[in-house]
Amino acid sequence: MSNYNWCHGPSCHTNETQSRVRGSGTNKVLRTIKIKENRYGNHQANIWNYFCNQGCLMDFIQTHSQAIRAIAPRREALETPIKVEKEQLKDYYNYPYTRTRITKVDND
Repeated sequence: MSNYNWCHGPSCHTNETQSRVRGSGTNKVLRTIKIKENRYGNHQANIWNYFCNQGCLMDFIQTHSQAIRAIAPRREALETPIKVEKEQLKDYYNYPYTRTRITKVDND
């Protein structure tokens, strides 16, 4: 049995596309799109289980950005320890160039 969700985009039901038109005769409406879960693979927490397209996702984020930031406010920057190695090499024509390699360092 397949599970479905309605698109969470706040203005999904206002987009004028043929896939949103429902009803018969003069009683037609634009309806929010119904989304099949796991339509892009077997990922339970996939964001595309709740939004029909990127436009609806961005509308949702813009409408609810204050509440989203309130869930997990970031008070300071995150950092990842790295090691930077520079290596002097020569190309096919014997011109020198520098290759920079960044490696994450595990401090545990």
